[in-house]
Amino acid sequence: MREASAETWRDYTRHAFVEGLKDGTLPREAFLHYLRQDYVFLIHFSRAWALAVVKSETHDEMLTAVGTVNALVAEEMQLHVGICEAAGITQDELFATPERAENLAYTRFVLEAGYSGDLLDLLAALAPCVMGYGEIGSRLGAEATSDTYRDWIDTYAEGDYQSACQAVGDLLDSALTRRIGADFEASPRWDRLCHTFRTATELEVNFWQMGLTP
Repeated sequence: MREASAETWRDYTRHAFVEGLKDGTLPREAFLHYLRQDYVFLIHFSRAWALAVVKSETHDEMLTAVGTVNALVAEEMQLHVGICEAAGITQDELFATPERAENLAYTRFVLEAGYSGDLLDLLAALAPCVMGYGEIGSRLGAEATSDTYRDWIDTYAEGDYQSACQAVGDLLDSALTRRIGADFEASPRWDRLCHTFRTATELEVNFWQMGLTP
């Protein structure tokens, strides 16, 4: 799926916002604006992963989905709360952040993929966020030339999040094999799943761009 979206994937994982995190040149106002929007995004993203429990066909699928929901709500969202509180933004203010159109478009696209399809359709829409942040975190963890955004970088570069990426990758592989078969790339569904993945990646690009325009 990543290879089928190569140019869009690069636009996402090498966006100017990401490069500003790497070298510390991203304006603090833009970062805090992004964090507030991303907190709202994660609320809906957690609901989408909860929907993955509903769409699961095995206990292992349910366990991975539940584990991801817990990681989002109990860990990743707390990163946003901590950084924003240090900047004088309370958790109540964070939760009440007005949702921008770019945010709404992305989250509702993911939820609709799950409502109208099966677990595969939902995972194709969920995967770009999970895997992309893992790739970005891993690269920035090694390449960052500034510690300005080190807390954010470390969250996605370190073991817990990287392990979550591995678990989601395993879930996607097993779900494809279970529902389509080992030769899933030859299935008529494959192009549609890749299209969903690419659309979600395009929405990630738009999300970074939104971050630059507080």
